[in-house]
Amino acid sequence: MQAAKPLFDYPKYWAECFGPAPFLPMSREEMDQLGWDSCDIIIVTGDAYVDHPSFGMAIIGRLLEAQGFRVGIIAQPNWQSKDDFMKLGEPNLFFGVAAGNMDSMINRYTADKKVRSDDAYTPGGLAGSRPDRASLVYSQRCKEAYKHVPIVLGGIEASLRRIAHYDYWQDKVRHSILIDACADILLYGNAERAIVEVAQRLSYGQKVEEITDIRGTAFIRRDTPKDWYEVDSTRIDRPGKVDKIINPYVNTQDTQACAIEQEKGNVEDANEAKVVQILASPRMTRDKTVIRLPSFEKVRGDAVLYAHANRVLHLETNPGNARALVQRHGEVDVWFNPPPIPMTTEEMDYVFGMPYARVPHPAYGNQKIPAYDMIRFSVNIMRGCFGGCTFCSITEHEGRIIQNRSEESIIREIEEIRDKVPGFTGVISDLGGPTANMYRIACKSPEIESACRKPSCVFPGICPNLNTDHSSLIQLYRSARALPGVKKILIASGLRYDLAVESPEYVKELVTHHVGGYLKIAPEHTEEGPLNQMMKPGIGSYDRFKRMFEKFSKEAGKEQYLIPYFIAAHPGTTDEDMMNLALWLKGNGFRADQVQAFYPSPMASATAMYHSGKNPLRKVTYKSDNLTIVKSEEQRRLHKAFLRYHDPKGWPMLREALERMGRADLIGPGKNQLIPLHQPATDTYQSARRKNSTPAGSHKVAKETRILTQHTGLPPRASDGSKPWDKREQAKAAAEARSKQAARDRQQAAKPGKGKKPTRQPVVPR
Repeated sequence: MQAAKPLFDYPKYWAECFGPAPFLPMSREEMDQLGWDSCDIIIVTGDAYVDHPSFGMAIIGRLLEAQGFRVGIIAQPNWQSKDDFMKLGEPNLFFGVAAGNMDSMINRYTADKKVRSDDAYTPGGLAGSRPDRASLVYSQRCKEAYKHVPIVLGGIEASLRRIAHYDYWQDKVRHSILIDACADILLYGNAERAIVEVAQRLSYGQKVEEITDIRGTAFIRRDTPKDWYEVDSTRIDRPGKVDKIINPYVNTQDTQACAIEQEKGNVEDANEAKVVQILASPRMTRDKTVIRLPSFEKVRGDAVLYAHANRVLHLETNPGNARALVQRHGEVDVWFNPPPIPMTTEEMDYVFGMPYARVPHPAYGNQKIPAYDMIRFSVNIMRGCFGGCTFCSITEHEGRIIQNRSEESIIREIEEIRDKVPGFTGVISDLGGPTANMYRIACKSPEIESACRKPSCVFPGICPNLNTDHSSLIQLYRSARALPGVKKILIASGLRYDLAVESPEYVKELVTHHVGGYLKIAPEHTEEGPLNQMMKPGIGSYDRFKRMFEKFSKEAGKEQYLIPYFIAAHPGTTDEDMMNLALWLKGNGFRADQVQAFYPSPMASATAMYHSGKNPLRKVTYKSDNLTIVKSEEQRRLHKAFLRYHDPKGWPMLREALERMGRADLIGPGKNQLIPLHQPATDTYQSARRKNSTPAGSHKVAKETRILTQHTGLPPRASDGSKPWDKREQAKAAAEARSKQAARDRQQAAKPGKGKKPTRQPVVPR
């Protein structure tokens, strides 16, 4: 993989003399206090401004500030007019526009396309502070405010919509967001390298339309440059007309000779001179090769061609071997340079070591920002994910090569949280990232990693070239919890359990010291069909991890629980698959309180499956097998009802479905049956999200089964809310305690010279 210029090696812009600001300014008054007459760069974002490295605007803003630029923030502006976009004045270099930490449509709508009642990235958690398709609206308002100022588009919304993409909310294929937003250049993926390079070049006076060679960028151009070799991938390969073979010794540049040769047919002239002539051909190298994808107009009208384009895109995501892509939109091409080179550990430390205030901007006063409250005591230790789950956007955005911080940098951040962040009680809520346990895990060979085109390093099994050593992570955990003033280090990021079982020492370390009563993991399903389309391991890996988890929890003397998460209605999932998953949940005593239905996010492979009915993980043809796709609202409700088999509201639908599937044997009162035969007179089910309980009476539970709720992972409280076990278990435990105490008393009385001691009251688990 080619080397990249380090982020800290650029010459500083002249405004470096102003030094770092306590907060990047959000008003002219703050600019005046800093002594600024103008901003060099203004970042417009759909999130509230929190000066913390978990928020994109803070990372990019502080990084540009470290390069010497004066950076202002316009957070959640009123998009009804251009006025809010002019409050900091005209930027000298460019507007940086992002929808926020989430795609604005996913932020506002549920998987059922219902409007959400809250927004975690807004003060007070109030919804409605950003528009739909925020990147488009903000870009257009910036152009309206200052027509000639370049627009640099970034963030996850732009990253995942950079190409012609299926839009779930409109049920159609939309243009590249670069076209619709009328922006000048788009940065995708981890944009630190690209944003610094763009800012530096614009500061030197280069025009934005001349910036065409930076990795991780997309832009508009009219034609492919002459020195580039273009690979045509606009059609799906299929048999075509087989032409007559021409004499290979004829100069094919001589059209007259070719015509004569074609007329001869199979007749061969014995006296003809057979001369070999080598013709000049363009030299094809990766750095000068571009793959032409099917045009927007083609993929909009042909879902199978859309799946083909999605497959090509995902094959060109490894920075070590990816080629440029180009896609026609009407009269222009949208050009996508290869992905950015991953950051080194030194660069990651540099980015996370900026002078973040680590709190929301003072303009918000005492208003709570839920997303900040969730992460203010957490530490991001790495980026990227090589899992490649088809429904997830992490790989498309951050890449599959893990970018790690050093242990020293992480420890410094924990100490900073301990010493500076208000309300710290000694508990670090998470040491993680996209996944909890991929820290310092990578391919054993840089050469193999650079050449690899696999979408996942752990599916269908763990690649033999992947180093699964967790020793660096174990050492990090030990160093972190040894810090003075730190009472507990919790791990809240999702755990990749198929990796964890490769290191029993890691599982023991995790379970013994870093689980706060329950641990979230995501098997997503139990059946092979949907798991294959998700690129997730089989349920056997979960069972293996569960045995380890329970063994080490018992050795540590702790009562802890695993909370598995599942997806309903994923492409490739049948009604039978969901029924089998429901039976597994009941057999294992789980009641899923929070149900996740498949959400077709832009550019994900599973979204291409949803739209086309084809599987882009394999070669796509018009004749390739069709997948089972769950699209109707009724079937989506059914799949969610299977996940919530315990909720009486779904029983009528499940009875009808089970009878239709020929599985009426699962309807009845038996413990091996899924739902009761009769509907209760009143709906007694109460969500564990509001109260960690499932009241007795909703339906009977097998005597030996302890039901766990998915929301908290703790056993449900009894109906009186007193303790986590039901009353039968309390009585059983009390009887056992009395029996053991009576036995001890008898033994004591039988000892010579010993009188009978007073009987102690038994300790009854409550």
